[in-house]
Amino acid sequence: MKNIAIIGAGPAGIEAASILAQQHNVTLFEKEKTPLTNIRNKALLFPDFSSADELADRLEAKLNHDNITLLAETAITDLHREGGLWMTTDDKGTKRSYEKVLIATGYQVFDATRKEELGYGIYQGVITSLDLEKMVKAGKIVNTMGDTPKQVVFLQCVGSRDEKSGNNYCSKVCCVTAVKQAIEVKRLSPATNVHLFYMDLRMWGQGFEEMYRTAQEEYDINFVRGRISEAAATYDGGIQLKAEDTLMGIPLNMNTDLLVLMVGMCPSNGTMELAKSVHIDGLYGFAQSVEEHLNDNFTKEEGLFVAGSCKRPMSVNDTIQDARAAAIAML
Repeated sequence: MKNIAIIGAGPAGIEAASILAQQHNVTLFEKEKTPLTNIRNKALLFPDFSSADELADRLEAKLNHDNITLLAETAITDLHREGGLWMTTDDKGTKRSYEKVLIATGYQVFDATRKEELGYGIYQGVITSLDLEKMVKAGKIVNTMGDTPKQVVFLQCVGSRDEKSGNNYCSKVCCVTAVKQAIEVKRLSPATNVHLFYMDLRMWGQGFEEMYRTAQEEYDINFVRGRISEAAATYDGGIQLKAEDTLMGIPLNMNTDLLVLMVGMCPSNGTMELAKSVHIDGLYGFAQSVEEHLNDNFTKEEGLFVAGSCKRPMSVNDTIQDARAAAIAML
């Protein structure tokens, strides 16, 4: 049996660990207090509106294996190859050696405060998709006054497909997440009017297009092809928007109780630091595999592998499938 290290206890790290543990000893490092923090920050998953916590519980149960050691609140501060082995040093100063290492350090969401013109962190009525997810999880959508909002506006592509922020890539899951959340708002508050501003809708998964049609036909959600250029506070705690309907070619002024910014996926700090230290950093700070077709879990460094959204934006389902592929490659 070989000793294998997996850095990151998200869905990719846990799924890979559960497969590798059938033949090897696996040490799973997680910098947070508990694994699966990104999933547990969600309420429901697309496209079936299944429980995110239920999925997290099922994944976490896979850690109950004699060959898996989970080291929570343990961040890897150094990773390098020495004498044919990979050497790790954690933030407690402990050094260990492994035959193989899997980087599965995941993502973080775009810092919306960088888009000052949209007012996040300035006006209370401007929130992110992650903030809204917490409301959905609590079972109540409220405005800044604690009341049910009369109107909610979603804005796509905040921090992705955006030259000004330096992120030209598509975050892949924002479109479907916005549609899911818009439906969730209408389910919790049927009288709330919902608008969703988009550049173009990229509904590229099974069941996604059907969910988009359901949003229009059953929930009367208004889709506007356009961009919001500026947000400002109103005297009553709402948000005034300056926007453009790019399909009609006309300017728009609109007031809303909540502006929800659909923040894109960025490489986590751990991803950027580790990828750079072992010379596999690619575009935008994501980890770089050898190539996407036949060697997407391999890196140019012997015995070093990558899986999940540390490579690029992925859905939970894609992440789990990619982790399985990585585990097979490492066996």
